[in-house]
Formats: sequence, structure tokens, C-alpha cells
Amino acid sequence: MELILDLKKRYTYADYLTWMDEVRRELIEGFIKLFPAPRPVHAKISYNITWNLGAILKKNKGKCEVYYAPFDVRLPKNGETAYDKIYTVVQPDICVICDLSKIDERGCCGAPDMIIEIISPSTGKRDLNEKFALYEESGVKEYWVVYPDSKAITVFLLQDDGKYDAGIVYEFEGQVPIHIFDGCTIDLHDIFP
Repeated sequence: MELILDLKKRYTYADYLTWMDEVRRELIEGFIKLFPAPRPVHAKISYNITWNLGAILKKNKGKCEVYYAPFDVRLPKNGETAYDKIYTVVQPDICVICDLSKIDERGCCGAPDMIIEIISPSTGKRDLNEKFALYEESGVKEYWVVYPDSKAITVFLLQDDGKYDAGIVYEFEGQVPIHIFDGCTIDLHDIFP
């Protein structure tokens, strides 16, 4: 039986849990956002970043964990954790969580320390606008936006005023610092195929 949902209706995480199909979707402020499977270059970049982050965590015996899509991140407002009161659940391409109490059997409840989104034609506008504002408001400390076609990364850091800085662009070659891990970097050549 095909699941039919009203894209103009506002849903909660409790509703989201009842949708037993293989369609990839997110809820932003209660509204459904659909997205297709990623392109091969997107998947390769995601793998490369995840592998490098995992190696850094292992080498440094870090207390953080790295997750990749599909992995639900619930972003409740006002500390509200009841499923029928959560209106935002996203599936970032990659996220790093250092407060392991946020991880449960459903994914993550609360802002990860770091989120990485890999731009694609179908998600670019959402990643740069809606998700940027959402991650900023939720308190994600470090937000990377990866551009596969231009082989560049923009890194945004949350400032003391709760707003992201203007962002620093890394492109072509060199090291991208991982600010939540003091002194750690990933080489751009290890990210882009």
C-alpha cells in the first residue's frame, strides 16, 4: 500500500515514526522535505570524510562518535523531547556527536557538535538556507558545506552570540581544520575523489 502524505500539513516526529516506507524525507518545522538518493560523487565524498573523521577519533581516543545518513537527528525546541512535540528531524550527510547522552535507539536528540552537508542540485538551497538557519538556531558548533563540483568546503563556526561567522572557504589543496577537535585537520586531497 502506497503511503500518501499531505506536503502542506504539519507533522510531528511521532507521525514520522509511522511512515514505514523507503522514501528519504526530513521534517523541518513540521513540514516534509523529500530528497532523492545521492549521486555517486556525493556518496564517495561522504565516505571519505566519514572515514577520515573516524580515523581521527580512533587515533586520539576521542569520546565523540561520527554518524552518516540515513541517521535521524531530532532538533527539539524549548527542551521538549516528547515525540509528538518535536517538529524537526533531519538526516545530515555526516554528524559528530560528543555528548553521547544525546544518542538513543532512534538516533540523536539535540544538536550534534558538527554537521556536514554535501551540496547536490536537489538539496543545495535547503542546505544553504533552511538548514543553515536551523543548525545555527539549534546550536551546532561547526557546520561544513561541501561543494563536490568545485571541490571546496565552507566552514561556519558558531560564535558566542549564537550566530555563525561569515565562513571560511577551503579549496584546491591544503588542510581543513576541524575546530571541535583542537589541532586536527583533514587534507582536501583525502576528501575529493
